[in-house]
Amino acid sequence: MTIPSKFARLQRGFTLVEVMVTVAIVAILSSVAVPMYRDHVTRGRLAEAFAMLGSVQPTAEQFWSNNRTYVGLDGLNGFPRASQNFDFALAAADGASYRVSATGKGPVQGFVFTIDQNGNRATTAAPGGWTANAGCWTDRKSGECIH
Repeated sequence: MTIPSKFARLQRGFTLVEVMVTVAIVAILSSVAVPMYRDHVTRGRLAEAFAMLGSVQPTAEQFWSNNRTYVGLDGLNGFPRASQNFDFALAAADGASYRVSATGKGPVQGFVFTIDQNGNRATTAAPGGWTANAGCWTDRKSGECIH
């Protein structure tokens, strides 16, 4: 008669406690990672507005030097066109000043960024949970300025 050793019986599968601990760890990591990822994606989409608004200034100055007015700037080929995330509009254009705005839509709805003839940047509107800043374009929930 053979006596089975304690090593002869192999354990198969996981216990309920092991599975529950794993689920709890995944849930905790997800509760931190998913919002951070979402903010990162939003910040990437905001960069589109910053790049397009930044390109307006040289175009506007060239337009002004040729026409001595900013009226009609939005009809130029170099003026930003609507994209999947933002609509761009020329406001308050006259012989000496302009303001161009980027208004978010879709996943970045609620954001409004502006730039004027002096290069003044502003975040005039931001969705809930984000902070607007009249002195800069923000890409952080806290309203910090980007550089």
